[in-house]
Amino acid sequence: MLDLAAIAIRFQGSTSEFRSNRRLIVPAERLLETLKAMKSEFGFDMLVDITAVDYLEYEGATDRFGVVYCLLNTGSGERVIVKTHVNDPDPSLPSVYELWWGADWMEREVYDMFGIRFPGHPDLRRILMPDEFTAYPLRKDYPLKGRGERHNFPVITRAES
Repeated sequence: MLDLAAIAIRFQGSTSEFRSNRRLIVPAERLLETLKAMKSEFGFDMLVDITAVDYLEYEGATDRFGVVYCLLNTGSGERVIVKTHVNDPDPSLPSVYELWWGADWMEREVYDMFGIRFPGHPDLRRILMPDEFTAYPLRKDYPLKGRGERHNFPVITRAES
C-alpha cells in the first residue's frame, strides 16, 4: 500500500482517511506535479473521476472550491483521492488531459457546473448546459429556481424529444 504520508511531505500536503477512502490534499500550485508522480512513479494509471465541491458558507471553510481527483492503480486495485483547493475570482487548475485523455469530458463538466477553468485543456467549453447559459448551476450561490436564464430556451414537448 502506498505511503501517502511520505508523498504528502514531498508535495507539501496532508492526508486524511474516512471509511477506507485515503485522501492526499495538496496545494494547487503542486497539483500537476503531484498527479504526474502519482501516474508515473506510483502506478495510478487510471483517472476515475474529477469533481468539485463548493464550500461557500461551510463553517470553518477557508477556501471556496475543493477539486477532487479519484485515481486508480489498475494493477493493484488501490484507489487514492487527490484533492486541492481554488478560490474566486478566477478559480483555475492546470489541465491533466495530457496525463489522462479521459480528463477531457470530466474537466469540461467541472467547468460547466462550477466555473473552474483548466488552462491547457484542448477544448474547454460547456458540455451539459447550452452555450448561451452564463451561470454555473452547482455553485452554492446559484438560486434554486435559476436567474431567469431559461426564458430564452425553446420548450420541448415530450412528443418532440
